[in-house]
Amino acid sequence: MKHSAGFLSLVEDALTRVSEISLTDARLRLEENTEVVLLDVREESEWNKAHAKGAQYLGKGILERDLEARFPEKETEIIMYCGGGYRSALTCDAAQKMGYTNVKSLENGYKGMIASDWPMEI
Repeated sequence: MKHSAGFLSLVEDALTRVSEISLTDARLRLEENTEVVLLDVREESEWNKAHAKGAQYLGKGILERDLEARFPEKETEIIMYCGGGYRSALTCDAAQKMGYTNVKSLENGYKGMIASDWPMEI
């Protein structure tokens, strides 16, 4: 997908404040600590087609509205993913602005997960 210059500029700006996590490190974090949340922030239609096994869903469109109700502890470790790592950078940035201190954006997102044979479910 070709992204607009304005969108890419927003993502680049967010990435100056957001930590990314590799697929390898994300797997390790999820294995080491069952409290780590893997959060799919894609559109609901994308989630319904398939998503990472064990992931929770909170789409980018409603994240700011529902994040605090779902995860009231601002220290909760959350790894967010989208299709390719752009929207998750934006949602991590928003979460940090809301006071969340332990959020990371998954590098390469869902596309990277598929390429690395990450377990999926429907």
